[in-house]
Formats: sequence, C-alpha cells, structure tokens
Amino acid sequence: MKSTSLIALALAVCSGLASATLPPPTAAEAQAQAAKKAVADAQAAKDKQVLLDKMDALTASWRGKAGGKGWKLNAPTALPAPVAALTAPANQSAPSGQPEGKLTAVGAAAPITSEKSATAAPSADVKPAPSPAASTVKTK
Repeated sequence: MKSTSLIALALAVCSGLASATLPPPTAAEAQAQAAKKAVADAQAAKDKQVLLDKMDALTASWRGKAGGKGWKLNAPTALPAPVAALTAPANQSAPSGQPEGKLTAVGAAAPITSEKSATAAPSADVKPAPSPAASTVKTK
C-alpha cells in the first residue's frame, strides 16, 4: 500500500510540473530567436540552390553523353513545385476518390470493376476451369 501512495504522489508532482508554463521570452530573446531563424532560412535557401545547381549540372552531363552514345532522349518532365502540391485544394473525401464516395456528375465514368472482387466478368483470355477427370477405375 505504501508503494502505491508513493507512486500516486510522484504522478501528482509530475503532472503539476508538466502543466507549468514557461514565461514569455524577453524582447532580447525574441530578437535573438528571429536572428537565428533568419540565418537558418538563408542557409537553407543557399543549400537548396546549390542542390538544384548540382542536379542541373548532372542532368546536362547525362544528356550530353546520351546524344553521343545514341541513347533515346525524352523531354524533361515538368513537376509542380512541392509547396504548390501541398497547398493545392484536395477534392477527395472518400477512398473512392469521389466526394462522399459517390459519382457526382451525370454521365460520369462508372466505378472500377474487378474480376478478383467478382464485380466484372472474366476476361476472354482466361482459361476455362478444367473438366472433372473421368474415372479410370471401373467398378463392377
């Protein structure tokens, strides 16, 4: 019994400490934090530009080699900026990809069907099930 009361006391002390709040930073601390954040943001932007330059140089190098070696060159794929992709509005609200899981437009495409889930007929190239084997043993 004594150990449980000690545990309860320890939990009460810990919960009191956890709910304690820190005082707001002073003006000097806030200014120091803002300066530190500005330095970190500038370094991140510099690192990002260095990475993009290296990627462009590597791409140009490979594309230059490809022309000399007779490799097929495909046009570069344009990708949306990551920030734009994250902030773009999402219309999907259900696993089906449709709002509320229902087709919304009249004449919209039918839901996907599947042979595996038995919502579609078997393909024409599927082998028919084997016929039952004829009994080779004759009974009298």
